[in-house]
Amino acid sequence: MKAAVFSGPRNIRCEQVPDPGIVDSRDIILRVTSTAICGSDLHLYNGMFPQARKMVMGHEFMGIVEDVGKDVGNLKKGDRVVVPFPIACGRCFNCEHQVPVGCENSNPKHYGVKGGVMDSKGGGLFGYSDLYGGYDGGQAEAVRVPYADYGCRKVPDGLTDEQVLFLTDILPTGWAGNDWAHVGKGDTVAVFGCGPVGLMAQKVAWHRGAKRVIGVDVVPSRLEMAQKAANAETVNAGEVDAVDAIIGLTGGHGADVCIDAVGMEPDRGITERVIAAAHMERGSIKVLNDAVAAVRRGGRVAILGVYATSYDNFPLGQWMDKGIQITAGQAPVHNFIDKLIPLVAEGKLVLDDIITHRVALDDVDKAYDMFNRKQDNCVKVVMHP
Repeated sequence: MKAAVFSGPRNIRCEQVPDPGIVDSRDIILRVTSTAICGSDLHLYNGMFPQARKMVMGHEFMGIVEDVGKDVGNLKKGDRVVVPFPIACGRCFNCEHQVPVGCENSNPKHYGVKGGVMDSKGGGLFGYSDLYGGYDGGQAEAVRVPYADYGCRKVPDGLTDEQVLFLTDILPTGWAGNDWAHVGKGDTVAVFGCGPVGLMAQKVAWHRGAKRVIGVDVVPSRLEMAQKAANAETVNAGEVDAVDAIIGLTGGHGADVCIDAVGMEPDRGITERVIAAAHMERGSIKVLNDAVAAVRRGGRVAILGVYATSYDNFPLGQWMDKGIQITAGQAPVHNFIDKLIPLVAEGKLVLDDIITHRVALDDVDKAYDMFNRKQDNCVKVVMHP
C-alpha cells in the first residue's frame, strides 16, 4: 500500500509499505478515506523529536473498517469511524482516571510516571516517533488501530469525511484548552496561534459563551482565516507587541483567558535560537511568556502547543505574582469526543471551513514542505488516499 513515510528530518515521501494486519484481538484494520497533516507532525519533520528508523506518519485520520479482531464486539466490517489520536486501552489506572493520553499499556517500552525528555513518556500516539510507541500512523491507504473497541467512534449518517475528520485531534484539542481554562459566558479569550488548533480553540470559545475572541499570529493568511472562519479580532504579532495590544484591547486589564496554541516552534530571531541551543532547549517558550504576561491577574492560561524539554526562563515568579492558573497537556480526546460529535452533526461547530488544500497522497512531500513554510496561504491540508 501507499503511505507517507518519515525517513529523516525534512524527508517525508509517499512510498510502498506492507499492508497492516491484525496483531492483537482488540485491533481493527481501517481503510483510510481521509487524513490530514497536523502542526504536531512538523515536530518530527523539523527534527524536534528524535526518530532514527522509518515510520508511517499521521495521527488525524478516519475511514472504513476492513477487518476486526475477535475481541472487538462493537465494530464490524463496513463501519465508518473516526479515530482519536491517543492510543488508549480504556482499562488501566490512567484511563480509568480520565487520562487516556497517559495510557499505561499503549507505550510499554517508554511509558513512565516522571515524564522525562527522552523516556518516561505518556501513552502511545499514532505516527509520532518510537518514544510514543512506534505506531505507524494513518497518512496511508490503511492502518492498524489498537484498542479499537475503546477508541473508534462511528460517524453519524449524512456527514461527510471533512465535516468530522477533525474530531480526531484539533477540535478536541481546542475544546480541551477552553475546558481546562473554564471559558464561559462573558470571557475575553486571547488565542496565540491561528493555525488549525488555534482556530478550533477560537470557535469553541464562542460556543462556550465568550464575549470577545482575539487571535494572535504573525502570518497574514492565518489572521485572515481567524477573522473569516472564527470571527475573531486579530493582532499581528509581527507588527505590534502582542502583549501590549491585548492589554490595550481589554481596558488595561488583560484577557480573562490566554491559550497557547503555538508551542515550542514560534517565529523567532537568530539570537533566540542561539540562546536556546546553548541551554539545550528545543525551541522556545516565547509564546508562553507572552500568554502569561497578557492574561489578567487571577486569569487562566491553557497550553495546547507542544513543549519537549525543560526551559531555564520559565516565568514562575510572574505566574505566582499574578495568581494565575496554568494548565497544559495533550488532549484527552476520548473524554470529549462523544459530546463533540452531536455539536458537529447539528452544525453548532463547523470544522471544514479551515481546509485550504486537498492533495493526493502521492504529493505528501510537497504538502509537508508547503505547510511547514506556510506557503500558498496554507492553513490545513487534507488527503483522501
